[in-house]
Amino acid sequence: MSRISARFAALKAARRPGLIPFVTAGDPLPGSTVALMHALVEAGADLIELGVPFSDPMADGPVIQHANERALAKGVGLGQVLGWVSEFRTRDTQTPVVLMGYLNPVEIRGVARFAAEAVAAGVDGVLLVDCPVEEIATATPLREAGLEQIFLAAPTTDAGRLERICAAAQGFLYYVSFAGITGAAHLSTDAVRERVTALRARARTPVAVGFGVKDAATAATIAGFADAVVIGSALVDTLAGSADAAELVRRAQAFLAPIRAALDALPAGHAA
Repeated sequence: MSRISARFAALKAARRPGLIPFVTAGDPLPGSTVALMHALVEAGADLIELGVPFSDPMADGPVIQHANERALAKGVGLGQVLGWVSEFRTRDTQTPVVLMGYLNPVEIRGVARFAAEAVAAGVDGVLLVDCPVEEIATATPLREAGLEQIFLAAPTTDAGRLERICAAAQGFLYYVSFAGITGAAHLSTDAVRERVTALRARARTPVAVGFGVKDAATAATIAGFADAVVIGSALVDTLAGSADAAELVRRAQAFLAPIRAALDALPAGHAA
């Protein structure tokens, strides 16, 4: 069983919602990325979504766009990201790590080479925004190497395409809560609830919800009907400008701890 599947199985057995924080690798302090990852786990993260810096992050809003720009300006590349995951694994062999990003850096490195290096580093899955289910053949080397391919579904995804996504999804299915970019403000939880409830009934994998989740109250509402909650832009914004590793860790834990507490306060079996 993969680390992702094992973690979701443990969450299901404990009747507990999953918490998946997103951070951009190398931002704001490249040398403190591993310390940040450990801090997130200590504050209650069940999985970590690690963004690979890219010059044209088309699905992301201004907060994560700027985080990508800052990381790239400091020379952060895919090789460093894989090195940080490998270093993280020397202390944490259990927390799943998913790389979120875009196909261009992977293709430049070589898909098969990237797959082998990612698995060796301890990466568990990849979410490539611009590699949709229609282009699944492109990611064949990733899947064959043992990386789980995470797919996105959205309110605009039609029934036929959703069937293909559900059939191909590995690890978990990432439901984009609204038609827009990360960090936007317009989130109707009632609409998301209806869609996610129907999606969980047909998906073979757990369903995580992201985009627009900003605080403990929203996360707890989403966790009432989803298997996990992804929170990114609000966390990235909180971390921006940290002066040193100690401040970065303090900010990360202060942000994530109340969200974890809100999820843990939900009645057991909230989304069963």
